Amino acid sequence: MVVKIFRNFIQRIFSNIFDAKKEMKLGFYGPPNAGKTSLANRICKDFTGEELGSVSKVPHETRNVQFKERVEIAYKNKKLQFKLIDTPGIATKIDYEDFLKYRIDKKDAKKRAKEATQGVIESIKWLDDMDAVVVVLDANENPYNQVNITIIGNLAARKIPVLIAANKIDLKKADIKKIEAAFPEYETVGISAKTGKNMEEFYESVFKLVKNK
Repeated sequence: MVVKIFRNFIQRIFSNIFDAKKEMKLGFYGPPNAGKTSLANRICKDFTGEELGSVSKVPHETRNVQFKERVEIAYKNKKLQFKLIDTPGIATKIDYEDFLKYRIDKKDAKKRAKEATQGVIESIKWLDDMDAVVVVLDANENPYNQVNITIIGNLAARKIPVLIAANKIDLKKADIKKIEAAFPEYETVGISAKTGKNMEEFYESVFKLVKNK
């Protein structure tokens, strides 16, 4: 009887370890307003019918790490289970005055700036838990900047698998080639999180990204 109980206990432990390993931690990183939350929402809506977080034109709308457990993504008869982790926008400097032009009062602006700064610190800490990361960049913006280089540098130092999502390709000024030229060591896939354009290619790239994990 004791042997049977012990055997069942060991089986449960190994089963829990196996189940935990099956859920890949996929993080979304990038500068403010690149579309990280929009992309996370698109994925969640595609496979769970629910959104993950709120979206706004005001920068740093997401000021805390937010996540959704057990999102099963299916692609070409394959399925993988993910924990989707949406992080605050990375910035080298956050000034409360940046919020004032969005008609946010000074007190709230200072509060947002403080929370956003803490959010950046929290985002970097979470990197140690990631199995893979999608770096979301606005395909209409110049990718050669300190923020993007800092993000990619932190990921490279930790040897975390990276996929770059060049977002907002539905806009006329989008230029994926600039992003590919800026970070040639990583695969770049052009998408529109807003319209859903090219999401099939995105899912294929995600599966390729984590296949060896």
